[in-house]
Amino acid sequence: MISFVVEATDRGSAARAGQLGTPHGEVPTPVFMPVGTHAAVRALTPEQLSQTGARIVLANTYHLALRPGPELVQKAGGLHSFMAWRGPILTDSGGFQVFSLPRKEITAEGVRFASEIDGRVIMLTPERVIEIQHGLGADIIMPLDECTPYPATRELATRGVRNSLRWLERCIAAHASNDQTLFGIVQGSVYADLRRECAEAMVKLDLPGYAIGGVSVGEGLEELKRIVAATAPHLPPDRPRYLMGVGLPEDLLEAIELGMDLFDCVIPTRFARSATLFTRRGRIRMTHRRYRRDFYPIDPSCACYACEHFSRVYIHHLYQSNEILGTVLGAIHNMSFYQTLMKEARKAILSGAFLRFKRAFLSEYLGESGREN
Repeated sequence: MISFVVEATDRGSAARAGQLGTPHGEVPTPVFMPVGTHAAVRALTPEQLSQTGARIVLANTYHLALRPGPELVQKAGGLHSFMAWRGPILTDSGGFQVFSLPRKEITAEGVRFASEIDGRVIMLTPERVIEIQHGLGADIIMPLDECTPYPATRELATRGVRNSLRWLERCIAAHASNDQTLFGIVQGSVYADLRRECAEAMVKLDLPGYAIGGVSVGEGLEELKRIVAATAPHLPPDRPRYLMGVGLPEDLLEAIELGMDLFDCVIPTRFARSATLFTRRGRIRMTHRRYRRDFYPIDPSCACYACEHFSRVYIHHLYQSNEILGTVLGAIHNMSFYQTLMKEARKAILSGAFLRFKRAFLSEYLGESGREN
Protein backbone atom coordinates (compact mmCIF):
# COMPACT_ATOMS: atom_id res chain seq x y z
CA MET A 1 0.00 0.00 0.00
CA ILE A 2 0.96 3.63 -0.30
CA SER A 3 1.22 6.53 2.12
CA PHE A 4 0.77 10.21 1.35
CA VAL A 5 1.65 13.30 3.36
CA VAL A 6 1.04 16.90 2.30
CA GLU A 7 4.13 18.79 3.44
CA ALA A 8 3.10 22.28 2.36
CA THR A 9 0.38 24.20 0.56
CA ASP A 10 1.22 27.34 -1.36
CA ARG A 11 0.19 30.59 0.31
CA GLY A 12 -1.59 31.98 -2.74
CA SER A 13 -3.04 28.89 -4.41
CA ALA A 14 -4.10 25.27 -3.90
CA ALA A 15 -0.69 23.97 -5.04
CA ARG A 16 0.64 21.23 -2.75
CA ALA A 17 4.02 19.63 -2.07
CA GLY A 18 3.90 16.13 -0.65
CA GLN A 19 5.56 12.77 -0.23
CA LEU A 20 4.08 9.66 -1.80
CA GLY A 21 5.35 6.48 -0.16
CA THR A 22 5.24 3.22 -2.15
CA PRO A 23 6.69 -0.29 -1.73
CA HIS A 24 9.39 0.69 -4.24
CA GLY A 25 10.38 4.05 -2.82
CA GLU A 26 9.40 7.58 -1.91
CA VAL A 27 8.14 10.01 -4.55
CA PRO A 28 8.19 13.78 -3.92
CA THR A 29 5.15 15.54 -5.39
CA PRO A 30 4.16 17.22 -7.62
CA VAL A 31 5.56 14.58 -9.93
CA PHE A 32 5.59 13.86 -13.66
CA MET A 33 5.43 10.17 -14.59
CA PRO A 34 7.11 9.16 -17.87
CA VAL A 35 4.93 6.87 -19.97
CA GLY A 36 6.29 3.41 -20.70
CA THR A 37 3.35 2.09 -22.69
CA HIS A 38 4.86 -1.31 -23.52
CA ALA A 39 6.96 -1.52 -20.33
CA ALA A 40 9.58 0.75 -21.90
CA VAL A 41 9.91 4.54 -22.04
CA ARG A 42 10.76 5.13 -25.67
CA ALA A 43 14.41 5.84 -26.51
CA LEU A 44 15.51 5.64 -22.86
CA THR A 45 17.04 2.85 -20.80
CA PRO A 46 15.91 2.63 -17.16
CA GLU A 47 19.29 4.00 -16.08
CA GLN A 48 19.04 6.97 -18.46
CA LEU A 49 15.49 7.59 -17.27
CA SER A 50 16.58 7.56 -13.63
CA GLN A 51 19.37 10.03 -14.41
CA THR A 52 16.79 12.54 -15.71
CA GLY A 53 15.30 12.62 -12.21
CA ALA A 54 12.29 10.40 -12.92
CA ARG A 55 11.05 8.60 -9.78
CA ILE A 56 7.93 6.75 -10.96
CA VAL A 57 6.82 5.49 -14.38
CA LEU A 58 3.52 4.50 -15.96
CA ALA A 59 2.82 1.38 -18.00
CA ASN A 60 -0.27 0.51 -20.02
CA THR A 61 -2.52 -2.36 -18.97
CA TYR A 62 -4.32 -2.60 -22.33
CA HIS A 63 -1.19 -2.92 -24.43
CA LEU A 64 0.58 -5.26 -22.02
CA ALA A 65 -2.51 -7.46 -21.83
CA LEU A 66 -2.41 -7.89 -25.60
CA ARG A 67 1.34 -8.41 -25.76
CA PRO A 68 3.19 -10.09 -24.10
CA GLY A 69 0.35 -10.88 -21.67
CA PRO A 70 0.23 -10.53 -17.88
CA GLU A 71 0.99 -14.21 -17.31
CA LEU A 72 4.41 -13.90 -18.97
CA VAL A 73 5.18 -10.66 -17.10
CA GLN A 74 4.23 -12.35 -13.83
CA LYS A 75 6.54 -15.29 -14.60
CA ALA A 76 9.33 -12.76 -15.18
CA GLY A 77 8.83 -11.49 -11.64
CA GLY A 78 6.39 -8.66 -12.40
CA LEU A 79 6.88 -5.39 -14.23
CA HIS A 80 9.71 -4.15 -12.01
CA SER A 81 11.86 -7.15 -12.86
CA PHE A 82 10.61 -7.42 -16.44
CA MET A 83 11.60 -3.87 -17.37
CA ALA A 84 14.45 -3.51 -14.84
CA TRP A 85 12.93 -0.44 -13.20
CA ARG A 86 13.65 -0.23 -9.46
CA GLY A 87 11.27 2.61 -8.66
CA PRO A 88 7.48 2.71 -8.31
CA ILE A 89 5.20 1.87 -11.24
CA LEU A 90 1.62 2.90 -11.92
CA THR A 91 -0.45 0.97 -14.46
CA ASP A 92 -3.51 2.57 -16.01
CA SER A 93 -6.54 0.43 -16.76
CA GLY A 94 -6.36 0.76 -20.53
CA GLY A 95 -9.78 2.39 -20.53
CA PHE A 96 -8.61 5.37 -22.59
CA GLN A 97 -7.07 3.11 -25.25
CA VAL A 98 -10.13 0.86 -25.42
CA PHE A 99 -12.57 3.74 -25.71
CA SER A 100 -10.43 5.27 -28.44
CA LEU A 101 -11.00 2.21 -30.62
CA PRO A 102 -13.33 2.77 -33.59
CA ARG A 103 -15.44 -0.37 -32.99
CA LYS A 104 -16.37 -1.42 -29.49
CA GLU A 105 -19.46 -2.50 -27.61
CA ILE A 106 -20.08 -1.01 -24.18
CA THR A 107 -22.40 -2.96 -21.88
CA ALA A 108 -23.08 -3.12 -18.16
CA GLU A 109 -20.68 -6.05 -18.04
CA GLY A 110 -17.73 -4.21 -19.61
CA VAL A 111 -16.31 -3.48 -23.07
CA ARG A 112 -16.08 -5.87 -26.02
CA PHE A 113 -13.60 -5.07 -28.79
CA ALA A 114 -11.37 -6.68 -31.40
CA SER A 115 -7.66 -7.01 -30.70
CA GLU A 116 -5.59 -4.64 -32.81
CA ILE A 117 -2.93 -7.36 -33.06
CA ASP A 118 -4.81 -10.45 -34.27
CA GLY A 119 -8.47 -9.40 -34.48
CA ARG A 120 -9.70 -11.79 -31.79
CA VAL A 121 -12.69 -10.58 -29.77
CA ILE A 122 -11.81 -9.55 -26.21
CA MET A 123 -14.21 -8.83 -23.36
CA LEU A 124 -12.64 -6.44 -20.87
CA THR A 125 -14.48 -6.45 -17.55
CA PRO A 126 -13.63 -4.68 -14.29
CA GLU A 127 -12.64 -8.02 -12.81
CA ARG A 128 -10.35 -8.85 -15.74
CA VAL A 129 -8.67 -5.42 -15.56
CA ILE A 130 -7.82 -6.03 -11.91
CA GLU A 131 -6.65 -9.58 -12.63
CA ILE A 132 -4.31 -8.31 -15.36
CA GLN A 133 -2.84 -5.65 -13.10
CA HIS A 134 -2.37 -8.12 -10.27
CA GLY A 135 -0.23 -10.13 -12.70
CA LEU A 136 1.73 -7.04 -13.76
CA GLY A 137 2.48 -6.17 -10.12
CA ALA A 138 2.50 -2.36 -10.26
CA ASP A 139 2.48 -0.34 -7.03
CA ILE A 140 -0.58 1.71 -8.05
CA ILE A 141 -3.33 0.34 -10.29
CA MET A 142 -6.40 1.90 -11.91
CA PRO A 143 -9.97 0.63 -12.36
CA LEU A 144 -11.82 0.15 -15.62
CA ASP A 145 -13.68 3.39 -16.35
CA GLU A 146 -15.59 4.82 -19.28
CA CYS A 147 -13.43 7.59 -20.69
CA THR A 148 -15.91 10.02 -22.22
CA PRO A 149 -14.78 11.62 -25.50
CA TYR A 150 -14.90 15.35 -26.24
CA PRO A 151 -17.30 16.79 -27.11
CA ALA A 152 -19.90 14.65 -25.35
CA THR A 153 -23.61 15.09 -24.79
CA ARG A 154 -24.83 15.22 -21.23
CA GLU A 155 -26.48 11.84 -21.77
CA LEU A 156 -23.19 10.26 -22.82
CA ALA A 157 -21.30 11.89 -19.95
CA THR A 158 -23.92 10.66 -17.47
CA ARG A 159 -23.57 7.10 -18.77
CA GLY A 160 -19.80 7.40 -18.35
CA VAL A 161 -20.20 8.42 -14.73
CA ARG A 162 -22.69 5.61 -14.00
CA ASN A 163 -20.54 2.94 -15.64
CA SER A 164 -17.35 4.21 -14.00
CA LEU A 165 -18.93 4.09 -10.55
CA ARG A 166 -20.46 0.64 -11.02
CA TRP A 167 -17.27 -0.77 -12.48
CA LEU A 168 -15.18 0.77 -9.69
CA GLU A 169 -17.22 -1.08 -7.07
CA ARG A 170 -16.61 -4.33 -8.93
CA CYS A 171 -12.90 -3.52 -9.19
CA ILE A 172 -12.75 -2.95 -5.43
CA ALA A 173 -14.43 -6.32 -4.80
CA ALA A 174 -12.02 -8.10 -7.17
CA HIS A 175 -9.03 -6.35 -5.60
CA ALA A 176 -9.94 -6.98 -1.97
CA SER A 177 -7.22 -9.53 -1.18
CA ASN A 178 -4.30 -7.74 -2.87
CA ASP A 179 -1.92 -5.18 -1.34
CA GLN A 180 -1.47 -3.08 -4.49
CA THR A 181 -3.06 0.37 -4.27
CA LEU A 182 -6.22 1.01 -6.28
CA PHE A 183 -7.21 4.58 -7.19
CA GLY A 184 -10.60 5.77 -8.44
CA ILE A 185 -11.10 7.77 -11.66
CA VAL A 186 -13.53 10.70 -11.72
CA GLN A 187 -15.41 11.14 -15.00
CA GLY A 188 -18.13 13.58 -16.09
CA SER A 189 -16.78 15.29 -19.21
CA VAL A 190 -17.20 19.10 -19.07
CA TYR A 191 -20.26 19.02 -16.77
CA ALA A 192 -19.31 20.39 -13.36
CA ASP A 193 -22.29 18.86 -11.56
CA LEU A 194 -21.51 15.40 -12.97
CA ARG A 195 -17.88 15.76 -11.95
CA ARG A 196 -18.96 16.71 -8.43
CA GLU A 197 -21.45 13.84 -8.27
CA CYS A 198 -18.86 11.33 -9.44
CA ALA A 199 -16.18 12.63 -7.06
CA GLU A 200 -18.47 12.63 -4.04
CA ALA A 201 -19.64 9.06 -4.75
CA MET A 202 -16.04 7.88 -5.06
CA VAL A 203 -14.94 9.62 -1.88
CA LYS A 204 -17.54 7.59 0.04
CA LEU A 205 -15.61 4.48 -1.01
CA ASP A 206 -12.59 5.78 0.96
CA LEU A 207 -9.92 5.00 -1.64
CA PRO A 208 -6.16 5.62 -1.12
CA GLY A 209 -6.04 8.03 -4.08
CA TYR A 210 -8.13 9.61 -6.82
CA ALA A 211 -7.61 10.49 -10.46
CA ILE A 212 -9.36 12.90 -12.80
CA GLY A 213 -9.86 11.23 -16.18
CA GLY A 214 -11.46 12.24 -19.44
CA VAL A 215 -9.31 15.36 -19.89
CA SER A 216 -6.66 16.23 -22.47
CA VAL A 217 -8.95 14.73 -25.10
CA GLY A 218 -9.29 17.88 -27.18
CA GLU A 219 -11.02 20.27 -24.83
CA GLY A 220 -8.19 22.83 -24.61
CA LEU A 221 -6.41 24.38 -21.65
CA GLU A 222 -9.20 26.68 -20.47
CA GLU A 223 -11.75 23.85 -20.34
CA LEU A 224 -9.19 21.60 -18.66
CA LYS A 225 -8.65 24.24 -15.97
CA ARG A 226 -12.38 24.60 -15.46
CA ILE A 227 -12.87 20.84 -15.14
CA VAL A 228 -10.04 20.46 -12.63
CA ALA A 229 -11.23 23.49 -10.65
CA ALA A 230 -14.73 21.98 -10.47
CA THR A 231 -13.44 18.56 -9.38
CA ALA A 232 -10.35 18.85 -7.18
CA PRO A 233 -12.10 20.59 -4.23
CA HIS A 234 -14.37 17.56 -3.85
CA LEU A 235 -11.44 15.16 -3.42
CA PRO A 236 -9.95 14.46 0.04
CA PRO A 237 -7.05 16.82 0.82
CA ASP A 238 -5.07 14.02 2.47
CA ARG A 239 -5.06 11.72 -0.59
CA PRO A 240 -2.95 11.98 -3.77
CA ARG A 241 -4.66 13.50 -6.81
CA TYR A 242 -3.69 12.30 -10.26
CA LEU A 243 -4.54 14.21 -13.46
CA MET A 244 -4.40 11.66 -16.27
CA GLY A 245 -2.75 12.33 -19.63
CA VAL A 246 -1.52 15.89 -19.01
CA GLY A 247 0.48 17.42 -20.64
CA LEU A 248 2.44 20.45 -21.84
CA PRO A 249 4.51 22.48 -19.34
CA GLU A 250 1.87 25.21 -19.15
CA ASP A 251 -0.84 22.57 -18.55
CA LEU A 252 1.14 21.07 -15.69
CA LEU A 253 1.67 24.39 -13.93
CA GLU A 254 -2.01 25.32 -14.21
CA ALA A 255 -3.03 21.94 -12.78
CA ILE A 256 -0.49 22.15 -9.95
CA GLU A 257 -1.94 25.54 -9.01
CA LEU A 258 -5.36 23.85 -8.72
CA GLY A 259 -4.09 21.21 -6.32
CA MET A 260 -3.12 18.21 -8.48
CA ASP A 261 -0.14 16.03 -7.55
CA LEU A 262 0.59 13.40 -10.23
CA PHE A 263 0.76 13.71 -14.01
CA ASP A 264 1.66 11.57 -17.01
CA CYS A 265 1.98 12.21 -20.73
CA VAL A 266 3.82 10.89 -23.79
CA ILE A 267 4.75 14.41 -24.91
CA PRO A 268 8.44 14.50 -23.82
CA THR A 269 9.44 11.38 -25.78
CA ARG A 270 6.96 11.87 -28.62
CA PHE A 271 8.20 15.39 -29.25
CA ALA A 272 11.81 14.17 -29.09
CA ARG A 273 11.11 11.73 -31.92
CA SER A 274 10.00 14.64 -34.10
CA ALA A 275 13.03 16.80 -33.15
CA THR A 276 10.97 19.16 -30.96
CA LEU A 277 12.82 19.98 -27.77
CA PHE A 278 11.87 22.06 -24.74
CA THR A 279 13.90 25.00 -23.44
CA ARG A 280 13.27 27.71 -20.88
CA ARG A 281 12.59 30.06 -23.80
CA GLY A 282 10.07 27.79 -25.51
CA ARG A 283 10.19 24.82 -27.86
CA ILE A 284 12.77 24.54 -30.60
CA ARG A 285 12.73 22.37 -33.73
CA MET A 286 16.20 20.89 -34.09
CA THR A 287 15.81 20.20 -37.80
CA HIS A 288 15.59 23.95 -38.51
CA ARG A 289 18.47 25.23 -40.59
CA ARG A 290 19.33 27.89 -37.99
CA TYR A 291 20.94 25.14 -35.89
CA ARG A 292 23.36 24.00 -38.64
CA ARG A 293 26.14 26.15 -37.13
CA ASP A 294 24.86 26.64 -33.57
CA PHE A 295 27.45 25.45 -31.05
CA TYR A 296 25.39 26.20 -27.95
CA PRO A 297 23.78 23.33 -25.99
CA ILE A 298 20.07 22.64 -26.49
CA ASP A 299 19.32 24.80 -23.45
CA PRO A 300 22.23 26.69 -21.85
CA SER A 301 20.45 26.57 -18.48
CA CYS A 302 20.07 22.77 -18.55
CA ALA A 303 22.47 20.35 -16.83
CA CYS A 304 21.25 17.14 -18.49
CA TYR A 305 23.64 14.69 -20.19
CA ALA A 306 22.68 15.90 -23.67
CA CYS A 307 23.27 19.56 -22.84
CA GLU A 308 26.50 18.94 -20.96
CA HIS A 309 28.13 16.93 -23.76
CA PHE A 310 26.65 17.96 -27.13
CA SER A 311 25.86 21.04 -29.18
CA ARG A 312 22.82 21.99 -31.19
CA VAL A 313 24.83 21.65 -34.39
CA TYR A 314 25.63 18.03 -33.55
CA ILE A 315 22.08 17.14 -32.55
CA HIS A 316 20.79 18.90 -35.69
CA HIS A 317 23.16 16.70 -37.67
CA LEU A 318 21.87 13.56 -35.94
CA TYR A 319 18.25 14.34 -36.72
CA GLN A 320 19.04 15.31 -40.30
CA SER A 321 20.97 12.04 -40.72
CA ASN A 322 18.14 10.05 -39.17
CA GLU A 323 20.51 8.73 -36.51
CA ILE A 324 18.69 7.17 -33.57
CA LEU A 325 21.07 8.93 -31.18
CA GLY A 326 19.30 12.20 -32.01
CA THR A 327 16.05 10.86 -30.58
CA VAL A 328 17.86 9.39 -27.56
CA LEU A 329 19.55 12.69 -26.71
CA GLY A 330 16.33 14.59 -27.39
CA ALA A 331 14.40 12.27 -25.07
CA ILE A 332 17.02 12.61 -22.33
CA HIS A 333 16.79 16.38 -22.58
CA ASN A 334 12.99 16.63 -22.75
CA MET A 335 12.52 14.27 -19.82
CA SER A 336 15.12 16.17 -17.81
CA PHE A 337 13.31 19.42 -18.63
CA TYR A 338 10.05 18.02 -17.26
CA GLN A 339 11.64 16.59 -14.12
CA THR A 340 13.45 19.87 -13.43
CA LEU A 341 10.19 21.76 -13.87
CA MET A 342 8.55 19.55 -11.23
CA LYS A 343 11.47 19.99 -8.82
CA GLU A 344 11.38 23.76 -9.21
CA ALA A 345 7.59 23.85 -8.77
CA ARG A 346 7.90 21.78 -5.60
CA LYS A 347 10.63 24.05 -4.22
CA ALA A 348 8.47 27.10 -4.93
CA ILE A 349 5.48 25.54 -3.13
CA LEU A 350 7.60 24.70 -0.10
CA SER A 351 8.71 28.34 0.08
CA GLY A 352 5.17 29.65 -0.48
CA ALA A 353 6.06 31.29 -3.78
CA PHE A 354 4.51 29.03 -6.41
CA LEU A 355 2.50 31.73 -8.19
CA ARG A 356 5.57 33.92 -8.51
CA PHE A 357 7.53 30.97 -9.90
CA LYS A 358 4.75 30.10 -12.34
CA ARG A 359 4.50 33.67 -13.66
CA ALA A 360 8.27 33.95 -14.11
CA PHE A 361 8.55 30.58 -15.83
CA LEU A 362 5.66 31.18 -18.25
CA SER A 363 6.84 34.70 -19.01
CA GLU A 364 10.16 33.32 -20.20
CA TYR A 365 8.80 30.11 -21.72
CA LEU A 366 5.87 31.62 -23.63
CA GLY A 367 7.45 35.07 -23.97
CA GLU A 368 8.57 36.38 -27.29
CA SER A 369 6.36 34.48 -29.68
CA GLY A 370 4.54 32.06 -27.59
CA ARG A 371 6.02 29.79 -29.65
CA GLU A 372 8.17 27.27 -31.38
CA ASN A 373 11.48 28.19 -32.94
